[in-house]
Amino acid sequence: MDVNTASQSTTDEQMMDILLVLDKEKKTISAVKGVDENGELQTVPPENNSELLKFDRHGDFFSNFFSNMMNQLKNPTRFNFFKIPKLELPKIEPIIRDNFNNPTPENEASIERYRVTPETVKQEAQTQQQPAKEAGATAQAPQQPDKSKYVINPDKVDWEALKNFGLSKEQLEKAKALEPMLRGYKSPGAFTIAGNYNSAIMKLDARLSFRHDKDGNVVLAIHGIRQKPELERPFFGHEFSKEDKANLLETGNMGRIVNLKNYITGEMIPSFVSVDKVTNELVSMRASSVQIPDEIKGVKLNKEQQQALREGKGVFLENMISNRKNPFSATVQVNADKKSLEFIYPNAKQSQEQGQKQTQQNSLVTSDGVTIPKSISGIELSRQQQQDLVNDKTIFVAGLKDKRGVEYDAYIQVNHDKKKLGFYSDNPSFDRSAVKEITPASKNRTQVAVNSEGKTNEATKKVKEPLKKGQDKPTEKQKTKQDKKEKQEQTDKPKQSRGRKR
Repeated sequence: MDVNTASQSTTDEQMMDILLVLDKEKKTISAVKGVDENGELQTVPPENNSELLKFDRHGDFFSNFFSNMMNQLKNPTRFNFFKIPKLELPKIEPIIRDNFNNPTPENEASIERYRVTPETVKQEAQTQQQPAKEAGATAQAPQQPDKSKYVINPDKVDWEALKNFGLSKEQLEKAKALEPMLRGYKSPGAFTIAGNYNSAIMKLDARLSFRHDKDGNVVLAIHGIRQKPELERPFFGHEFSKEDKANLLETGNMGRIVNLKNYITGEMIPSFVSVDKVTNELVSMRASSVQIPDEIKGVKLNKEQQQALREGKGVFLENMISNRKNPFSATVQVNADKKSLEFIYPNAKQSQEQGQKQTQQNSLVTSDGVTIPKSISGIELSRQQQQDLVNDKTIFVAGLKDKRGVEYDAYIQVNHDKKKLGFYSDNPSFDRSAVKEITPASKNRTQVAVNSEGKTNEATKKVKEPLKKGQDKPTEKQKTKQDKKEKQEQTDKPKQSRGRKR
């Protein structure tokens, strides 16, 4: 296989999507292979490359397959589907799994753009068909691209020279890389670059961009993939501090503005610095080119937040609204590689810390760390009741529900020895030494023991229905029903054969 053929094969692989399925009953994530004759979904492990069903990202086969599959499935609501680029599969599959086991707005926002439903597939098919209809209507007079919106004039690109690297204009268009490259950005994904130069063969994975040389000619810039960012060497005159390195490795952004030297003009330019997360290349952007909006995803920014973003700092925003109308939270920060603001989603530890912080903001906490909840067993506590518990006062709550949904009443007070709320039969504030702590009050003891703890006594061992509030023995109706059932069981019991006398 020559280098051009190898490059074509790799590029085609990058254009493939994989359909993942989350089985909510089996709690498994697999790759879709098809549907059998019984309407059962056929799947394979995501790492099984030989049997994965792959879809051309820009073809119409997927929409037809998905629609037919959903019509054949016995129970389609049992599954969640995600269409994921093959190269992103190792990164996205664990996030989907983690979101199922520990759902968070951050994880949900990360996977939302990969989720597919009959509605989204239908919309995507209509979107793909519309340009085709327009192209058919103007076939005799094709429209030329608006070159004014491009940083790079497509007429000045040496398309023949690109063939030396195993690339073509058609490949860039198919990969949806040409448009951003003409606008001055890098290609969204990496390409395998290959070339044969006499006795030397060059092959590497890289992102691509177009640049102007000193004579104004358009040249291809190749951004090769590195093992890690080069942080030990000066970057246009700037030496990275320990904090700079930590920020770049953790978030991909340095988090502040620094002066970078233009070695041609000698000018010192205030700039943001980020890491290209695909290639690990360091990238800079003039600080003056950033535009900070007044609002991000439905959340209005105050002056302090806007100024922090202008300085390159990260700002954590809560309850933003995604394009699919789902709330999510993330850190917003300038990314020099993307030339815009980006969302940085917290990891599991950060999510837990933020959740604890949010809980503390919404709930009261005693001096020794006992959190007072906003509700108990479905009963909302007033702010005064919460404050009373913090102040070691006793509250009475009626209508608490056991695990089977039956109501009971209880006095509640903080138990500092056990670091939790205590439930009492009588008001412990009157005579604490004479009160025995139970859960719940004594008149409800049998009810909760049967309904919530699965326990029984001689009177209730044959009662199959949940006991009512304060009930400690079967009602007449329950007893009659149980006696009738026992009599029927005795009647239905087969008689024992005595055998035949000889």
